[in-house]
Formats: sequence, structure tokens, C-alpha cells
Amino acid sequence: MRSSQELFSLKGKTAIVTGGSRGLGLQMAEALGEQGARVLVSARKQDELDAAVAHLQGRGIDASSIAADLSDEAQVHAFVAEAMARLGQIDILVNNAGASWGAPAEDYPLEAWDKVMDLNVRSIFLVTQAVGKLSMIPRRYGRIISISSIAGLAGNPPGTMQTIAYNTSKGAVVNFTRALAGEWGRYGITVNSIAPGFFPSKMTKAVLAAFGAESLAKDAPLNRLGDDEDLKGAVVLFASDAGKHITGQTLAVDGGVSCV
Repeated sequence: MRSSQELFSLKGKTAIVTGGSRGLGLQMAEALGEQGARVLVSARKQDELDAAVAHLQGRGIDASSIAADLSDEAQVHAFVAEAMARLGQIDILVNNAGASWGAPAEDYPLEAWDKVMDLNVRSIFLVTQAVGKLSMIPRRYGRIISISSIAGLAGNPPGTMQTIAYNTSKGAVVNFTRALAGEWGRYGITVNSIAPGFFPSKMTKAVLAAFGAESLAKDAPLNRLGDDEDLKGAVVLFASDAGKHITGQTLAVDGGVSCV
């Protein structure tokens, strides 16, 4: 019987984190690397990836990067093929790349809807399908972790954010997780989702400026916002053998907002 330390270890494992150049993605890449995984991060901008890799390597993590626009099907296939060539196998996939757009529902631009849905839903499907077919299904092993949001579990309070495409896309991630867990369990693949609450980031900068950190924190029973450590435990649990009997689940990491 393994110890809890051994169960949480990711030594010898490989991991891809999309949207891993900053914010929540970089935090999760850091956590996986700290547990011993080789980490490959992806995003659109190479300069941001270079900074992320330097940060991870500075913490003693075996890290590399590939720049790609994962809303483009051709780039997805090239990205996964290159990741396989570098890593040899893909044990852990963290689908974190995402976008948002704020506008009233009645005036929401179709271009904005398509942009959000393509990156937040379509790209997750494309990347997961490719990784599954090339690595996880043949090896009968895999850990898939997709980043949803508490915005995918409920609507926005009146007078706050107007993000209908983002909320819809994150709700889709929740059911994508359930459906895929049911299909791919027979291959030894677990599929789970993390639904963060409000974390200060580049994506949430405008919301933070409009409503203020103190006001946003008051919505949470813990009376605080997420920080640069709060996703580490959740992603390591789902990625490691400590979570090998957990699949199809969405874990809210939100200071309790979704429970009130």
C-alpha cells in the first residue's frame, strides 16, 4: 500500500497545460511540476511562454512550451503531435485556455459568441480528442482536467457581469466532463473539472476595476478572493493517483460562493 505522499507524487509523469503562460494556468503548471511532472505549457504568444518557462525552470521544474492558437483545428493537431514528439506520452492534460467577452445578451455580437465558444468549448474537444487518440486510449491511462467556472453553474447577479457566452461555454465544460468520463472510463482515463470562483487575473482585470476586490470578496463565505496557491491542491488531486477513483466531477474552488 502506497503512502499519501506517494499517491500525490507525479514523478515520471508528463503534463500539458493549455493557457499555461500566466494566471491560473501557470499556477497549475507550477503545482504539477512541483510534484515531479515534466510540464509543457501552451498559449498564443511566444514571449509570454518564454517568461513562463523561465519562471518554472527557476523553480527546478522540467518545463517547455509550444505556441499555438487552439481554436484552429490544424494548429491543434500540429500542437499535439509536437507535444507527443517532445514528451513521448501525455499522462495529464489540463484544458485551461479560455476567453471572455462582456456585452448585454440582446446586443451580444455573433463574432464574440463564436470567439468565446470556439476557444472555451471547441478547442477543449479538439485537444482532448487528439490527446486521447494518440496517447491516453492506447496506453489505457490518462488524467483530463478541464477548467470550468462557477459562472458555468449559475447566472450572474443583476447589475454585474454580462457574459452570456462565457457562462454558456463553462456550463458546456461541466457536461463535457460528465459525458467524457462516462465514455472513457473503460480506458482507465479520469475526466474532471475545476470551477474557480473569482481570481484576480488578466481576464478578470476589468471586473476587478469595476467592482473592487473588497466588494467581490463579500460574496464569498470565506470573505476572500482566490490567490496564487488556491488551485494547486485541486489540480494535483485530479492529476495524481490520489484521485484515481474520482471521475466526472466538477469541484468549485470559490471560497464558498456556489453554496449560498
